[in-house]
Amino acid sequence: MNFELLGIVTMVLGVTVLFAPIRRAFSIMVLSTLFGAAAAFSLPGLGGASVLVPSLFLVFYSLRLFMAFGEGPVLAAVAAPRAGFWLLLLTVYALVTAVFFPRLLEGMTETMVVQRIAAGRSAISMVPLAPSTANITQAVYALGGLVCFAFTVAYLRRVGSLAHLASVVLVLGAANLVFALLDVVTYYSGAAYLFDYVRTANYALLTGAEKAGFKRISGTFPEASAFAGYTVVLFAFIASLWLDRVRSWTSGLLAGLLLVVLLLATSTTGLVALMAVVLFLGLRSARGSVGRKPVGRPVFLTGTVFGIPLIILLAVILMPEAVDQIMDFLDEILFSKLESQSGRERFMWNAVAYQAFLDTWGLGAGLGSARASSYLLVLLSNVGLLGTVIFFIFFGSILFSRVGTGGAGQEMDDKIARAAKAGLVAGLAEALISGTVYDLGLMFYLLAGAVAAMHMPVPSVRRTRVREMSFQKHEAPAMPSTRESH
Repeated sequence: MNFELLGIVTMVLGVTVLFAPIRRAFSIMVLSTLFGAAAAFSLPGLGGASVLVPSLFLVFYSLRLFMAFGEGPVLAAVAAPRAGFWLLLLTVYALVTAVFFPRLLEGMTETMVVQRIAAGRSAISMVPLAPSTANITQAVYALGGLVCFAFTVAYLRRVGSLAHLASVVLVLGAANLVFALLDVVTYYSGAAYLFDYVRTANYALLTGAEKAGFKRISGTFPEASAFAGYTVVLFAFIASLWLDRVRSWTSGLLAGLLLVVLLLATSTTGLVALMAVVLFLGLRSARGSVGRKPVGRPVFLTGTVFGIPLIILLAVILMPEAVDQIMDFLDEILFSKLESQSGRERFMWNAVAYQAFLDTWGLGAGLGSARASSYLLVLLSNVGLLGTVIFFIFFGSILFSRVGTGGAGQEMDDKIARAAKAGLVAGLAEALISGTVYDLGLMFYLLAGAVAAMHMPVPSVRRTRVREMSFQKHEAPAMPSTRESH
């Protein structure tokens, strides 16, 4: 086990939060997801596989909440028939497939897997189906997602409000912008080596790429597409807050800046996911703008619908040369993507994954046994048709849930829950476009846990007083549990 500097820092923070208020553990858990390429330590016994900083801190986060609440609220988070039950069922099934399927179906098909080679490097190769270290690592990540979801539900149920989540995500959005700026500044100033401290995972790092003469922003992530996939989730969450008039100045400014860096990342995945987010928010705003009390900034929505075509028309008339350059740029990063070497390679991954799904009679090759370039094919090739159906039942139960029970003080929680749903749509859209593994990242499960917590009935003794507090005061004091008060 080889520890990195950030791994040691994470250990120190983790031990510290065990003796700190629980809201601090939650804040650090959310903020830690920003370090998507930072390894806490590596495991030589698993071919040098990296354990990321968020995954390490998840251990301390869960332990702190367990010390405060015990196992009751955690088990309630995954009890039938709630959304957490479907995630629990999916995770258990995925773990079973990781252990047994590669052995029972060994050699029956070929799959794309990551193979560890010399000097801690790795390569993706097509090999006959067989047990591998990826079965272990992906099983651990799947279990971590379930744990993150369950403990987040437990924490937010006890707090009784999502105000803290919104505050932390706004800080997270600002931090992401700072690292994006530093990424560009250090690249052009010749000091890119400073980011070596936050890009320590055993991944292929593509952080020096340029497009049309501009540096593709990768921030704290291994490549621009990973940065874009994370940023589009933050943009969706914060833009939703702005549409619902939650901290309008702060959320509007951050959403605008996140949109700029998202475009500058020039990631096909990010741009297509952005289109899905804009469509989702637009439809939601249009629906909410009809009624006695319109929400969702109907004036802005109307202006956008009619204003964008007008602006495009004027640009075509007044600046035809600039429009041609923009179209050439879009053709390079979007329309001609499938003809590039990367596009052809990823198309082959998907073809191999789909064939593995067919060769295993729809059962899948086992969690971690196959890699694709679309989350749908990742699910089908790893956990089969049954696992895929369970996942979409879980996601649907989160997305279409009706949060809260109405009444005074509920409106703010509803708005923040809607923002969390927008983030989930962005995360899944990004994964469906180019997701390569089963793990969706801890941010996905934090947001899912937030929505699920508000959907579950919460004892009124913990809710009534908290919701009387204004969102401008950030955090309502959590009602201490029996364990924590003694």
